[in-house]
Amino acid sequence: MPVSLPPALELSIDLLRCPTCRTRRLRHDRGALRCSTGHTFDIGRHGYVSLLTGTRATSGDDAAMVQARDRFLSTGRYMPIRQTITGLAADAVPDQGTVVDVGCGTGYYLAGVLDQLPHARGLGLDSSVRALRSAARAHARAAVVTWDVFRSFPLADAMADVVLDVFAPRNPAEFHRVLRPTGRLIVVRPTGRHLAELHGRVPAMVTIDPAKEQRLRQALDPFFEAAVTEQVEYAASLTGLEALDLVRMTPSARHLSPAELNDDGLLPDQVTVSVLATAYRPR
Repeated sequence: MPVSLPPALELSIDLLRCPTCRTRRLRHDRGALRCSTGHTFDIGRHGYVSLLTGTRATSGDDAAMVQARDRFLSTGRYMPIRQTITGLAADAVPDQGTVVDVGCGTGYYLAGVLDQLPHARGLGLDSSVRALRSAARAHARAAVVTWDVFRSFPLADAMADVVLDVFAPRNPAEFHRVLRPTGRLIVVRPTGRHLAELHGRVPAMVTIDPAKEQRLRQALDPFFEAAVTEQVEYAASLTGLEALDLVRMTPSARHLSPAELNDDGLLPDQVTVSVLATAYRPR
């Protein structure tokens, strides 16, 4: 039986463009999205649509990472980050605006923004099918599609009021193309103090490049100027399971042995959460 069009995807289908033709609109037809020339993209039974063609991205979260992320984010330990993002987005989104979350993961941050914007619609892009299964359930107004951030987005020009990039890779030229001239790009990234206690206990944890901020400025400067930056920094207490999930939900988990991941005594019971959230104006 063909999969019906999810209500959230129906809200945002006008934003999508065929990733093969680039400019042609997509329409729903017998459980799939099709363009006028016949390119067809399946709607998964979990509620997301697969737009990726050719070589698939390999860097997306796997099932274990997604499960750990879901558990950890449900504790509210990162709620101050979500509240900061929501505040920055609310300043830029009109009554019936559009929010695009690039590298949306499980949809946690996009759902938080949409909760505070009752008439806005959301669209999440991510290369991880496992993550999108969760993201498709994150919010009634959030549609999700598989995509690789490093490719040209399957989206119309100037369709977004806000683009979110939270702990995700960046594609500045595409961010600029899909944003309206009055829109905002919101980028969230860790500082060198973020999770410092974990780095001290687990040497295999991926560290923050000291030149990260400089590289970010160089990448964004041709397309954007910073409007406002907010720092979010606080101490978060952790149970043993929460500490493990915090490690397991990051790419660092790929560099750790099962013994390291299950050694409760190795992990701290408190960490420093430290991130920067910047809203950028398109140039």
